Amino acid sequence: MKVIVLSVFILSVIGLAPGNAQAQFKWPGNARAAVCFTYDDGLDGHLDIAVPQLDEFGFKGTFYATGNSESLYNRMDEWRQIARNGHELGNHTLFHPCDGRRNTWVKPEYDLNKYTLDQIMSELQVANLLLKAIDGNEQRTFAYTCVDLMAGGEDFSGEIQPLFRAARGAGDLPATMEGYDIYNTPSWMVQDHTAEEMIAYVEAARAKGTVAVFMFHSVGGGYLNVDADEHRKLLEYLSRHRDQYYVGTFLEVMEYIRANQ
Repeated sequence: MKVIVLSVFILSVIGLAPGNAQAQFKWPGNARAAVCFTYDDGLDGHLDIAVPQLDEFGFKGTFYATGNSESLYNRMDEWRQIARNGHELGNHTLFHPCDGRRNTWVKPEYDLNKYTLDQIMSELQVANLLLKAIDGNEQRTFAYTCVDLMAGGEDFSGEIQPLFRAARGAGDLPATMEGYDIYNTPSWMVQDHTAEEMIAYVEAARAKGTVAVFMFHSVGGGYLNVDADEHRKLLEYLSRHRDQYYVGTFLEVMEYIRANQ
């Protein structure tokens, strides 16, 4: 018994005690967790509110714009500029198809149950070409629309790997980085949550030594909204604790995990 207690004490001194967050995975700069800000659907509020707030604190976000986004069409030069400034443009399909059985608002022609595997793959390839025309980049990540992985009854999550470096899904905050799947990563969809709740989420990731991926939609007004002031308070918190969190685009963080997993 004394030997066991002594062993645990020694391990705790060198930072390898059971449950020690940093023992699980080593983040850049001795950070204790990673954080990704992702924003879906290519909305005006991303350009008008989210990007200026991110830039104010020196953070970069990932913006998953659908190919038929009105904002992408009307303000393409601004989207191109934020990509030049280090923000990531990610693939979110052309038409935002989803499972029509779970989402009654989905148009019949965009019901993933009626898609074929070839159809969804072709749509993703064309969306990649569109985004390349905007930012010139060839490396891309993907966000599953409505976090659906099935098209016509077939799981396409394995088929997308030649097209993307990683893909954002949904799920609980990872308890460990062991077995972390960069092609179906857990993320948290924010809707009307407070800064305190969002800060608690990143602090939970810090305690576990893992990664907190936020899934935002509207910022400052709109559907699935987060209040602009609450969003800013979260950024302020992370700015005050830069030594504890590695904040990067989804592509940057997933590439780091790929290289160090």
